[in-house]
Amino acid sequence: MTDAIPATDDELRAALNRVRAEVGKAVVGQDGAVTGLIIALLTRGHVLLEGVPGVAKTLLVRTLSRTLRLDTRRLQFTPDLMPGDVTGSLAYDPRTGEFAFREGPVFTNILLADEINRTPPKTQSALLEAMQERQVSADGVTRPLPDPFMVAATQNPIEYEGTYALPEAQLDRFLMKLVLDVPERDAEVALVRRHADGFDPHDLAAAGVTAVLGADELAAARAAAASVRVSDDVLAYVVDLARATRRSPSMRLGVSPRATTALLAAAKAWAWLTGYDSLTPDHVQAMLLPVWRHRVQLRPEAELEGVAVDAVLRSIVQQVQVPL
Repeated sequence: MTDAIPATDDELRAALNRVRAEVGKAVVGQDGAVTGLIIALLTRGHVLLEGVPGVAKTLLVRTLSRTLRLDTRRLQFTPDLMPGDVTGSLAYDPRTGEFAFREGPVFTNILLADEINRTPPKTQSALLEAMQERQVSADGVTRPLPDPFMVAATQNPIEYEGTYALPEAQLDRFLMKLVLDVPERDAEVALVRRHADGFDPHDLAAAGVTAVLGADELAAARAAAASVRVSDDVLAYVVDLARATRRSPSMRLGVSPRATTALLAAAKAWAWLTGYDSLTPDHVQAMLLPVWRHRVQLRPEAELEGVAVDAVLRSIVQQVQVPL
């Protein structure tokens, strides 16, 4: 007998809070990134996690995957990885004497694409169709991916040796780019204490991390988040913010309409998670940086002056009139 699916919004939110609590058994000081991954699950989005080595990017995704009753696979991206190693390829079957399609690791619910910028753009782009269309085309046949399907990719900052910047088309497929910083002092002390007490990041079972959410509960939560009401004034506010990025003197490239709808979806999910049934400008502002920071490009002169993308986006939020 399976557990009953939570029926109310409060029960669904409580189930997602249990996911957060389970992740907290292994990951310390990255609450914002945990929230971002949950929002991506609610919006059928993909997440790019960026940070220096050692800030628990991979551990975070591994732990989240363990809290969900879903299929997960991990793929380590390396310079010699080929596109077929990601999506799958035709392989000769000696028993039948014919070629058959062998599914790649992308055929799963959650794909951990570890160090995605360690592989050249040709292999990175193998994920484009999977991320956007949720399917793989090979040998003239289109094969759908499981539902839900999410790519959680990690990358080191591009100034580190042996990395390749992701192409703009690839970046635009990620709902969010979450930046994982070194934890604050208290969080790092708590982290070190766990290791001193015997915590092993390779043994999540010993840490007590268990699965608490399945596909049916996630689908119900996704539908509930999508039902959040949006007024015409707030819709216009989202569009005004997008248009402001295109007019900014610091920007070479502003956000696209796809980025506008992505911000709307993420803001609705955040509103629902925090107990609101209608969207407010505060929810839009809270999601703007993670949803847009990887979709815009600064002018070369702004980069030379040391201008940061996040700072420009914050300035735009301050300049655009907020609906009352």
